[in-house]
Amino acid sequence: MNLRELVSALNDFASLSLAESWDNVGLLVEPSPPHTVNTLFLTNDLTEEVMEEAVQKAADLILSYHPPIFTPLKRVTWKTWKERLVVRALEHRIGIYSPHTAYDAIPHGVNNWLAKGLGACTSVPLHPSTAPSYPAEGTHRVEFCADNTEHLDTVLSKIKDIQGISCLTTLPARVEGEEQTRVSLNCSQKALLEVVALLSQNSRLYHKTEILLLQKPLLPHTGMGRLCTLSEPVSLSDIIERIKSHLKLPHIRLAMGMGKTLESPVKKAALCAGSGSSVLKGIEADLYLTGEMSHHDVLDAVANGISVILCEHSNTERGFLSELCDMLAIHLQNKINIIVSEKDRDPLQVA
Repeated sequence: MNLRELVSALNDFASLSLAESWDNVGLLVEPSPPHTVNTLFLTNDLTEEVMEEAVQKAADLILSYHPPIFTPLKRVTWKTWKERLVVRALEHRIGIYSPHTAYDAIPHGVNNWLAKGLGACTSVPLHPSTAPSYPAEGTHRVEFCADNTEHLDTVLSKIKDIQGISCLTTLPARVEGEEQTRVSLNCSQKALLEVVALLSQNSRLYHKTEILLLQKPLLPHTGMGRLCTLSEPVSLSDIIERIKSHLKLPHIRLAMGMGKTLESPVKKAALCAGSGSSVLKGIEADLYLTGEMSHHDVLDAVANGISVILCEHSNTERGFLSELCDMLAIHLQNKINIIVSEKDRDPLQVA
């Protein structure tokens, strides 16, 4: 499968427009074209050990959930481990692609997989994603009424000369018993300033003007984090065992909410794969589930009666890879070989 064809298919599986603005997603390293991909190699973190595994398994493209290139590189030498990843990738003609927070947002992504560890529940995004574009052209809608046809024709003629104007319509309207013409138009942010300046030259038009901000529609079941409502309340101790089983962990870290015990019921759980402090902050729930949180954010949650389960950052993400492998095989119509790293693991262990 051609690399560019594969990258296009991966972008169809999870649109990169869903990733957070601060993220670095997409194709990060590209061997010189043409580049054929026979083997796609999945990993959560691309370490040097994992890179050697990818080389040994003749990978043509590495899909690394976390982007190995995040802070811009000023040079590519053998000095630092991230530079060496790029050198090794290009030496062996291996591309590197990272989806990161795009996979967090999608309905069939990392957070939904993590929610399965709670048992039967319904979930909604904590911070819903918006569509990449507005439902109509422009960012604002301007509406005003005029009763002087001759003057209106002059105004409309000038409006039509402004770049960034669309959906300009005129309709008869009765305002306070008078026959008037209602004008509606969509415009860009820049064009809005010119339209307002034009209308302000006529006080009667200006005072009858309404300006509406067009909102990008929310995407269903898509966004950061999840608020999960369990079908039946479950004790905190049972939830802990479920999560350990789902993540295949012998231990988790627990902070008990003020006034709570291991037998306290959990009905609502807010979760975020990876580092959840900013996503979970201020959310009302019985339980927070994430990989890591700051000390002070844990204290805040506990003081508000919310228990916190921390499993280490990548432990809340890595198990998704096996599910991803199956989904991509179907999405790519089994055209390529897809394998999951055996060397990839969380750097933290309980000693």
